[in-house]
Amino acid sequence: MKNTFHIVGGGIAGLTAAIALRRIGIEAMVWEAAPEFKPVGAGITLASNAMNAYRKLGLYDALTEAGRPVGDAHILDFRGRKLAGLPARSTEDGLCNLAIHRAALHAVLLAQLNPEQVKTGKRSTGYAETVDGYTLYFEDGTQAVGNHLIVAEGIHSPLRKQALPAARIRYAGYTCWRGIADNSRLKIEDTSETWGPQGRFGIVPIGNGQIYWFATKNSPENNPGMKAWGPQELLANFRNYHAPVAKVIEATLPDNILWNDIIDLAPIPRFAFGNLVLIGDAAHATTPNMGQGACQAIEDAVVLAQSLENYPVAREAFSVFESRRLKRTHGIVNQSWRLGRIAQWENPVLCRARNALFRMIPESVFQKQQEQVYTVDF
Repeated sequence: MKNTFHIVGGGIAGLTAAIALRRIGIEAMVWEAAPEFKPVGAGITLASNAMNAYRKLGLYDALTEAGRPVGDAHILDFRGRKLAGLPARSTEDGLCNLAIHRAALHAVLLAQLNPEQVKTGKRSTGYAETVDGYTLYFEDGTQAVGNHLIVAEGIHSPLRKQALPAARIRYAGYTCWRGIADNSRLKIEDTSETWGPQGRFGIVPIGNGQIYWFATKNSPENNPGMKAWGPQELLANFRNYHAPVAKVIEATLPDNILWNDIIDLAPIPRFAFGNLVLIGDAAHATTPNMGQGACQAIEDAVVLAQSLENYPVAREAFSVFESRRLKRTHGIVNQSWRLGRIAQWENPVLCRARNALFRMIPESVFQKQQEQVYTVDF
């Protein structure tokens, strides 16, 4: 059998992995569950560790043209008073943090691949090990046969469930709305995240006259009432928050609001299973509190390609990948979980104590913590 690689999942992790592998001479097939790639979704921030990875893949310039560099960001209380400053990434090599619409990111990634490499409408249901590798099964009744499987199909991956049945998805205790608003009149330039008794509200200008925003609120899991919320309910909830929170919500069309509960994957003991490897959210889905979910998936792609380039036997390369990624991604998942719990406090006494403590911490401490997250081993 020809030496073949199948990437299951055509999101950020899968497409970036296909690009990284292509640069070392491996033309992997990408199997995406969605029937087509549509220009949907909200915004995303690619921190400088992700931009470092994309620079290694030759995509830095294309992405900076499609997005907007992020300046200094601030954590505020609900009255608009500063709790902490998060300085923009400033390094000698000029890397930036970038805000970009997910659809624009996908467009840049897809442009790097041969259209024949990417097949849509292929939702996986399972796999079977064979003498030569794997048979991959899809919901539409078709199959694909190959030597190696790279599983990048997200937190609900059927293939991970088969390889590691004990893996556990956790509800974080809060739900989230994400939206894209028109910024042509608001002209907001600052990136911020507000912590208050009614939840959090984040604002990120992403260029092209748009703002990406998110809002979180403590709630029971799968709450149908929260799912039904639109601009009016969000306005009522955040009515006491500082400007321009209300104006951002008012500038958002109902169809541009997405809702979902916040979940993650409890850290799992392994990513590599012989000639099968888990990457991205299939391996280490995290809550979004550190903005590192996609960034860690992008790091995965570069490390995976480096491992395959240095260790031509895939099962050895996958094991090396696991050893390089397990501790780092576990640390991100756990730190993000803890940060989210603190940020979602509602008790007034605890909130006042938290806010006072954050104001006392020097910005250099936050910057040092950021540097630890942004520093990668490639």
